Amino acid sequence: MRRNPRELELLHRRTGRRALLVGGLQLAFAGALVLRMRYLQIEQADQYRLLAEENRINIRLIPPTRGRIYDRNGVILAQNRQSYRIVIVQEDAGDVEKVIENLGRLIPLDPENIESALDEMHRSAPFLPVTLVDQVAWNDMARVAANAPALPGITPEVGLTRFYPQREVFAHVVGYVGPVSDYDLSRLEEPDQVLRIPRFQIGKSGVEARREDLLRGKAGARRVEVNATGRVMRELDRQEGTPGADLQLTVDTDLQAYILDRVKGESASVVVVDCETGDLRAVASSPSFDPNLFVRGISVADYRALMDDPYRPLAAKSVQGTYPPGSTFKMIVALAALEAGVITPEDTTFCPGYLDVANRRFNCWKRSGHGRVDLLKSLEQSCDVYYYSVALKIGIEKITEMARRLGLGYKYDLPLSGIAHGNTPTKEWKKKNYNQEWLIGDTVNSAIGQGFVLASPVQLAVMTARLATGRAVTPRLIKSINGIEQPDGAGDPLGLNENDLRVVRRGMFQVSNSRRGTAFRSRIAEKTLLMAGKTGTSQVRNISAAERASGVIRNEDLPWERRDHALFVCYAPFEAPRYAVSVVVEHGGGGSTAAAPVARDVILQALYDGTPPLEAYPERDRPRIKAQQERLSRERARRDAGKRDRA
Repeated sequence: MRRNPRELELLHRRTGRRALLVGGLQLAFAGALVLRMRYLQIEQADQYRLLAEENRINIRLIPPTRGRIYDRNGVILAQNRQSYRIVIVQEDAGDVEKVIENLGRLIPLDPENIESALDEMHRSAPFLPVTLVDQVAWNDMARVAANAPALPGITPEVGLTRFYPQREVFAHVVGYVGPVSDYDLSRLEEPDQVLRIPRFQIGKSGVEARREDLLRGKAGARRVEVNATGRVMRELDRQEGTPGADLQLTVDTDLQAYILDRVKGESASVVVVDCETGDLRAVASSPSFDPNLFVRGISVADYRALMDDPYRPLAAKSVQGTYPPGSTFKMIVALAALEAGVITPEDTTFCPGYLDVANRRFNCWKRSGHGRVDLLKSLEQSCDVYYYSVALKIGIEKITEMARRLGLGYKYDLPLSGIAHGNTPTKEWKKKNYNQEWLIGDTVNSAIGQGFVLASPVQLAVMTARLATGRAVTPRLIKSINGIEQPDGAGDPLGLNENDLRVVRRGMFQVSNSRRGTAFRSRIAEKTLLMAGKTGTSQVRNISAAERASGVIRNEDLPWERRDHALFVCYAPFEAPRYAVSVVVEHGGGGSTAAAPVARDVILQALYDGTPPLEAYPERDRPRIKAQQERLSRERARRDAGKRDRA
C-alpha cells in the first residue's frame, strides 16, 4: 500500500521527535552516570579506599600480660608462667579423628577435652586453631614435635597461664583466675573486647577478682592482612599492650603458712593485724585448697570433693564467716557502760550463777556462780551475770554504738570476695527485719555476744587493735601498687576516755596472766612480750532447762556440728602493742582450750618473725611446744619439697 507524500512527511516528523527524545534521555543518563562515576572515583575516593582497606586488613587484639602479686617480703604469690598446649587446624588435618587417634598414641588425652574441642571445631572456621590439650608437659611437647610429619594440622604452642606457687597458703586471699564465661560477660554493661579472646583469663575470686582493673592491663593490637575467607596472610604491624600492675600485699607468707599448719585438721580462721599500720599480716582460713585447680577449669570430681567437705574449704571464713562473738564482746559492753557513767571499775555485782529477768532465767557459764565481782574480775573470769546486769542499766543502743566505734558491724573496703557485714542490732533493726519489738531478753543475750550479735574474725581482730591503741585502726591488704606505697590504716584517735581503756586492757591482761584468768594456761612467759586477751565461747544450740538441771552435755560428747564455737582475741606486747590476733575454731568447744593456745602460738610467731625460743612459753608447756615445733618444721619441709617437685 502506497502512502501519500503528506502521510510520509508526518511519519518522518513524528519519528524524528521520538529519536530526539530517546537520544536526549540516553545522553542525560550517560551524563548522570559520568557525573556519578566522577563523584565516586574522585570526590569519594578516600572513603572507599578506606573501606576496601578495612576489608583487606584486620585488627587483632594481643592479650596483655597480667600483673604479678607479691607478699610484703617480695615472695611471689601469683605469677605468669609458660604453658604448653597442642592445637589443631581442621583443614590442615584432613581426617581429624585419625590425627587425634595418632596423637593419643603419643601423649595422654582427656576424652572430655577432646569432645569439647570437637564441638568447638564444628562452631569455628576450618582454618582457625582449636586447643586439644592444655598445660602439656615438656616431654610430651618434645614427643609431639618429633612426630610432626605424622600429625598433619597439629601444632605445639607456647603461651602464658596463671600459676600460684604458694598453692593453698593464700587461696582465699589471692583467689584465682579462670576463662571468661557467659555469666562474666552478662554482668558487664560494656565488656572490654579483650574478654572475648578465646580462653582469656580473668579474676574469679579474692584479690584477682576485686583488683581485676589493675591486674588485667590493656590489650595490644596487631594489623594483619587477610584474604576473602578471613585467613591471615601476613602481619603488617604490631603494638604491644600495657601489662597489668604488680601488687604487693601486706601479708607474710611464712606466718600464713605457719598458721595453716598450726590449725591443720580444724575448721578455723585466724587474722593478724599490725596495730601500728592496720596491715593484715595473715588472713588464714582452714582448710584451704589449691587455686591452680581452677585456672583451666576444675574437674567435677575435685569440685565435688571440695563442696562435700563439711569443713567448707572454699569458704574464706576469716572475712565471710560471721559468728556470735561470745564473751569477746564483753569489752564493748564494759566500755559503753564506763563511758555512759552507769558503772565505775569498783562497782560490784553478785553472781549466784544466774539472773532472773522477765520470768526467764539467764545462766552464767559457771553453774555455782562467781560470787561478788567487779569489772576486772568480770573480765578475768568471764562472769556472764555481771554483763547481764550492766546491759540492763545501759541498754542496747549504747552497746551497739560502742560496738560500731570499735569496728563491728562494718564492711571493710578490702579487695576480698564476699566480705561479711556482721550485725550490731538495734531496736529499729529488729522491727525492720522481724517486725517485732525489741525485748529485754534480747539486750541480756547481746551482753555476752549472743542473740542477734554477729562478727567476722577480721572485725574481731580490728576491734582488738582499736582496744589496744585507742585509734580507729583500719585493715589494709594492699601495701603498694607498682612500687607506690598505699595509705596505711593507722587511724585517728577514737576519742575514748584513756582511763576507761586502761581498765578494760587491765582486765584483758588478767585473763592471760592471772592464775584465775580463763586463758592463764596459754600465757606468754617472756616478760617483755606479755599478752592481753579474752576468751569466748558461742553456742550453736539451745540448752533446755531440763538439760541444765541434769547437767549440760559436754562438747566432746556432742556431734561435731553441734559443738560450741571457740574464740579468742589478744594483743601483745601489753605495754607497746604490735599485733592483734583473732582466732575462731568452728565447733572447737571452749575458747580457753581450743582457740587461746592457737592465738598465743601465732602472736609469738609474729613477734619473733619466726620460730620463738622455748623460753617464751611456760615451763610446763615446753616439751609439748618443742614436739609441736619439730612436727610443724617437718611438715613445712615436706610442703616445700613438694613445691619444688611440682615446679
